Amino acid sequence: MACSNVSPSAVTAEHRALPAAHLRLDAVVKRFDAVTAVDHVTLEIPQGAFATLLGPSGCGKTTLLRLIAGFYEPDSGAVYLDNARIDRLPAHKRGTAMVFQDYALFPHMRVYENVAYGLRLAGLPRGQIAQRVAETLQFVDLSDLVERWPKQLSGGQQQRVALARALVVRPKVLLLDEPLSNLDANLRERMRWELRALQQRLNITFLYVTHDQSEALAMSDWIAVMHQGRVEQWGTPGDIYYHPRTPFMAEFVGSANLHPAVVVQRGEHALTVRLGEHCFSVPVARLAGQPGDTVQLCIRPETLTMSDEASDHPVHPARIGLAGTIARQAFLGHVMRYWVQINGHEWIVDQPDPGAARQQRYGPVTVWLNPERIHVIWPAA
Repeated sequence: MACSNVSPSAVTAEHRALPAAHLRLDAVVKRFDAVTAVDHVTLEIPQGAFATLLGPSGCGKTTLLRLIAGFYEPDSGAVYLDNARIDRLPAHKRGTAMVFQDYALFPHMRVYENVAYGLRLAGLPRGQIAQRVAETLQFVDLSDLVERWPKQLSGGQQQRVALARALVVRPKVLLLDEPLSNLDANLRERMRWELRALQQRLNITFLYVTHDQSEALAMSDWIAVMHQGRVEQWGTPGDIYYHPRTPFMAEFVGSANLHPAVVVQRGEHALTVRLGEHCFSVPVARLAGQPGDTVQLCIRPETLTMSDEASDHPVHPARIGLAGTIARQAFLGHVMRYWVQINGHEWIVDQPDPGAARQQRYGPVTVWLNPERIHVIWPAA
């Protein structure tokens, strides 16, 4: 069996140098009876970053946020802000503020009183409170709504009031627990960019919780993906999407085709692998394992192309062609998604701009792999 002589260019992960930690979690653990909700989480979040805790329901992300805020005490580990330990301080002395999923506005207070509440608790003079509230409401574009009650506000306006109430106390870190989950799709999309723009203008650290992968990828400088109480992977959006370290990561963040392949040969920056009847080289950011080992190939649907079996369209010589049959398809707006049966396995193939080409396709096709867009996931140590 001959292997492809194509030598993919060396690939390195999109690693960004991490500045000094502003918010640091050191082996934080939280248990509720027999359940370990947060399991030895260590993170270093730089000042002024938009960092996100991403994961499925029950993975521990909201518990971790509440540990930082001071609503829970860790069973072990420590939380530091500007190198000062804060997990033993009361919540109002930590330098953090939190925006809740349901906004938690006081229904019996108008907008002004809601925003001023924290400053009154802190005992600030009335004139200073008025000035800070006015500045903050102007900043979030709510100056003309100070006399309204929460029930008179739209969802987006309530969200901005909740933000103003948190920002008016001038926190070093703003904690946000799925603040967009109650909004409709269009408003949610707009509020993403408003939040991101707000964070960049303020240049303060945001720690944001969501289970929405697209939201995390679009908004974040750094993402921590959590699974079963642990951080599965921490990195930039590009790291997380293009270089997942585990099969869970590959399938949770976006869609992925995961297929086992056998290592045939190791090079300086590439592996030669065997996938079914095909043998070819793929780039790797790090080398591990030995010839004969089985690895997982992570192939994103959008990196694949597809042609009719009898097509005479020219194909790049570096591509690997796999014969298959379309099993089903779905129109997703910006892409047409196909599920193609290849040697008893189902592959997902995304083809862009379905309105520019034929939408419905059936029967035999050839799916083309680009070896330079394949990511290798090594077995767990």
